[in-house]
Amino acid sequence: MPHTDQPATTERTPESDLQSPPINAERLLQLITHEYESLPRQLKRIASYMSQQSDRIMVDRISDIARECEVHPSAIVRFSQRFGFSGFSEMQALFREAYTHKTTPVQNYQQRIRSMIASKSPAIGGDLARECISATLSGIERLGRELDDQAFDKAVELVVNADNIYVIGVRRSFAVADYLVYNLQHTQKRIHLVSGLGGSYREQMRSVRGNDLVIAISFTPYAKETQHCLRIARQQQAHTLIITDSNLSPLAKRANAVLLVNEGSSFAFRSLSATLCLCQALFIAVASRLELNVDEIHEQAGFED
Repeated sequence: MPHTDQPATTERTPESDLQSPPINAERLLQLITHEYESLPRQLKRIASYMSQQSDRIMVDRISDIARECEVHPSAIVRFSQRFGFSGFSEMQALFREAYTHKTTPVQNYQQRIRSMIASKSPAIGGDLARECISATLSGIERLGRELDDQAFDKAVELVVNADNIYVIGVRRSFAVADYLVYNLQHTQKRIHLVSGLGGSYREQMRSVRGNDLVIAISFTPYAKETQHCLRIARQQQAHTLIITDSNLSPLAKRANAVLLVNEGSSFAFRSLSATLCLCQALFIAVASRLELNVDEIHEQAGFED
């Protein structure tokens, strides 16, 4: 029987079957959010980082991202190819193009940090303080650029219309939760800080009802206690307002409103300033809707000597 040569076939990987790469960084981030659940575990880590730290992608090295995501650099390449790029550099160019015409404090901050490390010279206290201040400013400026007006208005509406408000924040988010509770207590609403004292999260959430609002504040890696409280809130059909760092956050699923904030970080310490600013703005907007006179808000009398 004569031998007939068959056309050679090339086995295609899932990455090579994808459409052309997105035309801009905004579209890429939308695709990442849309396809997040279908990604393998390692690529989900990278997707979360991309969503939370989009300002940094243009200056990050592939080794930086791999270290932050606890994956091998080859996983970054696979992630890039998954979304239609030839490699990381092509994907990174999309973010560089997006921010070419913007003032990016993060870029200058990252460059200064690397210069400081490369110089191997001991940094004086003032220099360290200024690096922390620069990181804080970058987070606040990013919040100003990226604040979603519709989401913010929805958050205000939820607070104004709630019967009871429960606020939960664990570990570093606890300070923000306590500050927000302090502000909201100047309204006539019943405000509850879910502190979990003695491990009593379930007990403190027991009285949540359908027309109540649960405000949850959590950032990666997203506290299990906060997720537990949100499950109770959903079971009770309460409304939920989430303050977090990514639409890919497990807290953001099925939330009534999500406010995103990404803090600057210095030497592995993340600031809280942008989150506190967001909470202060939320309260002022609520006070305006409730026609409170913010100028007259003061401590209750009765504690004088």
